[in-house]
Amino acid sequence: MLYQRDINLIDDEELVFKIVASNDTHLFAVLYDRYAEKVYAKCLSFVKSQAEAQDLTHDIFIQLFLKLKTFKGQSKFSTWLYSLTYNFCLNYVQRDQKKKRETFKDLTHDNLSIEDEIPDTEIYQMKSNKLKESLDIIDPNDKMILLMKYQDDFSIQDIQASLQIGESAVKMRIKRAKEKLIQVYNKV
Repeated sequence: MLYQRDINLIDDEELVFKIVASNDTHLFAVLYDRYAEKVYAKCLSFVKSQAEAQDLTHDIFIQLFLKLKTFKGQSKFSTWLYSLTYNFCLNYVQRDQKKKRETFKDLTHDNLSIEDEIPDTEIYQMKSNKLKESLDIIDPNDKMILLMKYQDDFSIQDIQASLQIGESAVKMRIKRAKEKLIQVYNKV
């Protein structure tokens, strides 16, 4: 039997493997306590209301409990959980934001190159209210990758691991998302 002080010393990956082996809901509660606030904050960045973010957080932890056995330890648990959270929120937002995406569908550019880089300073200089509104309008996939990069300070390698795509694909998606955000921002 593990005591509470011993549980707090266990790293995430070992805790996950103990939960999977024993199906112990008390151990899962420890994992929940470690990550609930971060998952909630991420959900809140995708939706407009606290209640909706709480519902999403609850749903994500149910999903997490069901999918925990698929965690193989190839990345840090936190990266894996954030990937699960992003994908869950992204799917949720995609279902609810079809109207906004269709309104700005004409902003898509397929002939972009990495060399035509938009400086990060343009993103940092945007006014927060207008930026939030613009982020709500752009495609949720674009919003997700921009939040990973600029809000969560994910490195290119972290994003690559989280989305399971190549480095050049990450760079291209960030570039395209920045361009779309700036176009929407300038029209808002």
